[in-house]
Amino acid sequence: MDELQTENAEVNGIHESAEEKYRAIAFDTALSTLVAVAVYVMVKVSLDGIRQWRAKISVLIVGSGPVGLTAALVAVRSGKVLKLTVLDERYRTSLLCRPQQIALDPRSVEFLLGLGVDFDNMEGCWHNEHFFTKIGVFQEYLLSILEQKKQKIHVKVQLGTKFSEEYLRRMGSSDWPRVIVVADGSRGDSCSVLGISSDYTVESCHAYGANATIERLDQRQVPTPEIRAHTLHFDLSAYGVETLREQRNPTPKPGFHLKIYGTFRNRYMALVGPATDTKMVRFLRHTANPSIMKNIFHQSFNAYKTDIEPRLNDLTLHHMQCSRRLFEIQLSHRRISAAYIEGDNVAVTVEGEAARVLNFDTGCGVNLGMRGLESLGTFIYRAATAVDQNDVLEALSAKIQHSRQVAETFRQTGLTDAMFQ
Repeated sequence: MDELQTENAEVNGIHESAEEKYRAIAFDTALSTLVAVAVYVMVKVSLDGIRQWRAKISVLIVGSGPVGLTAALVAVRSGKVLKLTVLDERYRTSLLCRPQQIALDPRSVEFLLGLGVDFDNMEGCWHNEHFFTKIGVFQEYLLSILEQKKQKIHVKVQLGTKFSEEYLRRMGSSDWPRVIVVADGSRGDSCSVLGISSDYTVESCHAYGANATIERLDQRQVPTPEIRAHTLHFDLSAYGVETLREQRNPTPKPGFHLKIYGTFRNRYMALVGPATDTKMVRFLRHTANPSIMKNIFHQSFNAYKTDIEPRLNDLTLHHMQCSRRLFEIQLSHRRISAAYIEGDNVAVTVEGEAARVLNFDTGCGVNLGMRGLESLGTFIYRAATAVDQNDVLEALSAKIQHSRQVAETFRQTGLTDAMFQ
């Protein structure tokens, strides 16, 4: 019996020893696997990090207006551009001599400051945290910044060169950029060259408006702060509109909002009101007498102009151009604002008025273009570091979503910021 117990004890000892060895081997195997996986992950992350850090692409900007040149700065600041080309069919003289004034709102100012723009070195003026300058001055300043960037990256500005199918054929498919930014304005045809649909979605901004402009050659061509006036009502009794109040409703109806902007030489005016169905609004929307709107702008300008500029008289009034009647303010934006050219592995995004345009001039249109550029840096980074086509498509999808959001936000609140406040 003692011998049997001893034998069983030895067998149990052998089993326990085998189990311990098995657990030790399993532990060593699991530990080795974990170490191998950890090393693989660390190496992959390091290699991906190095690849993303070193990844650089070529970018083509079509259009050298305020939005196009700002897009070029965004591309440079992304740190992912090896070669940058800016293309425009206009020559340098026609670009820099543009007298129109632009107004950069506080959000656009902050965005441009982040791109290295120094407003202290640019001709212009400040008013209510807005910066006012001429388009030509703004473009010349941005071009000078791009010239300075040539020391770090390959920057090529080709003015007087049209983006066309012939241009692409001369370039050759092997030299195509990885990203193309189309910013050639509402009348550009670059999207059609690239095969991007020209279908637009047209949406109402729930307001009616009218514009006027007058050029006075004897006045100065210097940046000037804008003037705003609110809750305006007009006496149209001479045209058969007797009162501003409906006979059955004594509550006053919302008035109009006026903006005077531009330089003293090139003066612009914008008149806007909410989409109501009052007697006055109906009359001004359907009148066939063009002198009515001209007289409204004439009287409004003389009432709210600055003290140092002359009044409009009958002679200068003759040179005024204005809307014949009130019209519905609408925002048009492309259904397709970004695309992928699969065979050439090129991502295209459409910006500025080439992507969305308002049929009403508020004097602040450039800010709508700046909003679209706020996601451009991230888009270029994602396109440069993309591992495969799916990564590029995801970047394009995010860019399209942001473009739609920009359009919808402006449709809801854009006129409030630009005119009503």
